[in-house]
Amino acid sequence: MKTRVIALVLAAIMVLGGCSSVSAPEQERYEATFMTLFDTVTKIVGYAESEEAFQATAQEIHDELLEYHQLYDIYNDYDGINNIKTINDCAGGEPVAVDQKVIDLLLFCRELYEATDGRVNTAMGSVLSLWHDARNAGIDDPENSALSEADALNKAAEHTGFEAIVIDEKAGTIQITDPEVRLDVGAIAKGYAVQRIAEASPSGLLISVGGNVCATGPKPVDESPWVVGVESPDKGAEEYLHTLYVEKGSVVTSGDYQRYYMVDGVRYHHIIDPDTKYPAAYWRSVTIVCEDSGLADALSTALFTLNQSDGQALLDRYHAEAMWVDADGNQIYSPGFSNFIRT
Repeated sequence: MKTRVIALVLAAIMVLGGCSSVSAPEQERYEATFMTLFDTVTKIVGYAESEEAFQATAQEIHDELLEYHQLYDIYNDYDGINNIKTINDCAGGEPVAVDQKVIDLLLFCRELYEATDGRVNTAMGSVLSLWHDARNAGIDDPENSALSEADALNKAAEHTGFEAIVIDEKAGTIQITDPEVRLDVGAIAKGYAVQRIAEASPSGLLISVGGNVCATGPKPVDESPWVVGVESPDKGAEEYLHTLYVEKGSVVTSGDYQRYYMVDGVRYHHIIDPDTKYPAAYWRSVTIVCEDSGLADALSTALFTLNQSDGQALLDRYHAEAMWVDADGNQIYSPGFSNFIRT
């Protein structure tokens, strides 16, 4: 799973209106923070007439996100729940009955796999797990850190076809026909869950799950946009590369600075190029702005593994915008990205 850190900045822009004989109840700004969802920090920001009313909304969002978290988890079991880990554990065996939320996610994954010629491939778990293990070992024991072995990666890459994932919508089951194929939905699941929650939430909230930021509408107090900060990939640089205006939609960033380990002084991050089976080497970070958080999550990974020309073609297909940051710190914008820049 990929963790992205995008700082949230709230802009207070006052709009003067006409006088009215009846005043609406004044709304105050509140926020809630949770630490247990998708192994990252979740923050919900919004306006309400009382803290009690806001916290009730925030708790409802938390509870719904928790359900998605458990269903999409590839590492942990939960009593009474067949999740992605359950499906992986049964690879090569019988179909697994799952919740409709799992069916819907994997249908979305299949659509993206086909539309991106495999650049977004949630059936790459066999390859990603090798890098996950190598990274964890390298973080625990830096002096003996090592790369994943090429032979093991090549062998695992033979078992990454999404065609092995059989989705039976009528029966409500998922089956992996190849016993060596593993699902890893980290490139999509968090954003997908945020999007589903946002669609069911009141307008005028800002929801961030590990930096997958989604605005459900402008601020209700004055209809002004939210402001989202994009972190620099350089730790010693200014805190934000830019702040962006967002009224309704999502901002997601993938970067080489978020999850990585060092081998012989070289940084190896968690975003794997499906062509080379090694960490992608095109960019330091990619920021996506688009209406759908699940799509933004997927595109941020896909564009990280593509050159600018191929990435722009993918953006055009989905009517999304992007900012690339290269190894020298140069910022490259898609044609419409500058329309969102505040500072």
